[in-house]
Amino acid sequence: MTPFDAGRPGPEAGRSAALLGEILIDIRDGMDEVEGNIRSWSASPNPLIAELGAYLFQEKGKRLRPALLLLSARVSGYAGPEASSLAAVVEIIHTASLIHDDIVDNAGTRRGRPSVHSVWGPNVTVLLGDYLFIRSIGLALRSGDDRIIRVLADLSARMIEGELTEYAHGGDLGIPESRYYEIIDMKTASLFMAAARIGGMLGKLPPRDEAALSEAGRNLGMAFQIVDDLLDFGGDAGAIGKPILTDLAEGRITLPLIHALNDGAAGSAGRLAGMVGRKDLDASARDEVLSILRRSGSLEYAYGKAGAYVDDACKLLGRFPESPGRRALFRLADLVLERER
Repeated sequence: MTPFDAGRPGPEAGRSAALLGEILIDIRDGMDEVEGNIRSWSASPNPLIAELGAYLFQEKGKRLRPALLLLSARVSGYAGPEASSLAAVVEIIHTASLIHDDIVDNAGTRRGRPSVHSVWGPNVTVLLGDYLFIRSIGLALRSGDDRIIRVLADLSARMIEGELTEYAHGGDLGIPESRYYEIIDMKTASLFMAAARIGGMLGKLPPRDEAALSEAGRNLGMAFQIVDDLLDFGGDAGAIGKPILTDLAEGRITLPLIHALNDGAAGSAGRLAGMVGRKDLDASARDEVLSILRRSGSLEYAYGKAGAYVDDACKLLGRFPESPGRRALFRLADLVLERER
């Protein structure tokens, strides 16, 4: 049985907050530097950009991707200032991707607040997303390592490609599970992978160790997105900052839906298909959707897939010597599965 069947994503309330606190203990100074860089770089003499930047970054979020980069650098033996600078760049790229994502989805909220799209409109928001992507590449050019610059440039293109691929499959009830994994690999896991890889590059790891750390980051990113999709069905709306079944209403076909739609034993695939893309579902219909997913074992199936990715990540991390950084990365893996938002 998955924790999502009980309507919450973890074995005990507040567990994810406690894990996050444990993760950040040894990198608090670095994370403070990340926040300082973000505030500095989002400032602008242009009053509209300054207003938008203040709105975007006043809520810090979890900052998991910068934390992953800092911890990967620590595991690799690097503790210099460039890690914090590049971690801030990674967070700006992440923010740019969320802005574009909200435009495509016509999302009204993000992290419990009105989205930039809903406040300033699509024209300004498109330009802001473009500005942040370009700004991040300009900041990356300050690195003295051409390989890191290429990683960040390729990453931005790959994430946008993932967004386009997902859009092309919007409402596609026949999307295969393999294509779902391809999409979340591009949209989400690629950024986790890049964060871990950059940490390894800063520490000048041997190629095999750099590849192992990079792949561990990718696996964590895959698990993170699967859990994110599960939260749409079993999370707390107040914690995740948006109503449940938002993905379903927007026609986004995620792993639990793919499994349920292909589950002949459930006998309700047709009924479920008729609810995809509908924004007018009442409480009874929403309960029916969740009931179908539980009967088909789709929530448990998806949670199991996320767990398998986390297991693979931990196996790869296990090849590195014991250290506070490695222990924090294992806690981060736990957080990916147990987070509440």
